[in-house]
Amino acid sequence: MSRVQLALRVGDLAGSIDFYSKLFGTEPAKLRPGYANFAITEPALKLVLLEGEPGQETVMDHLGVEVESTDQVNAATQRLTGEGLETRTEDDTTCCYAVQDKVWVHGPGKEPWEVYTVKGDSTTYGTDTITPATCCTPDAETGATAKPEGCCS
Repeated sequence: MSRVQLALRVGDLAGSIDFYSKLFGTEPAKLRPGYANFAITEPALKLVLLEGEPGQETVMDHLGVEVESTDQVNAATQRLTGEGLETRTEDDTTCCYAVQDKVWVHGPGKEPWEVYTVKGDSTTYGTDTITPATCCTPDAETGATAKPEGCCS
């Protein structure tokens, strides 16, 4: 099964978790400092909440398609490249508390899209070399999103 992913950067993570739990009638599938994700069956959606600055309005961080296997990521890479799109791949990358293989493309409005598969869980948040704003490391003590140089513009 594949599903669309919507990653939102939110100013009130706890309030957003509460709201989306009520909206979709389910609790987060994964909850970590500065991060939550919902694996929603109906509609087929992976909703990712990334902690932003306190009080900021919610913004779209990135979009994605979660697929079941690395073979499907590789097939998407070949298809997208064949369509003339610029692609960037990441293999065995740790991002958002998961080990993933993925391919990135950008839409005409520079919106980042990833096609990815989750290969396993991770105890660390990780980083993402393609879209730094997507996966910046939350502070271990406070849970607030850190802003390393060149990250989280």
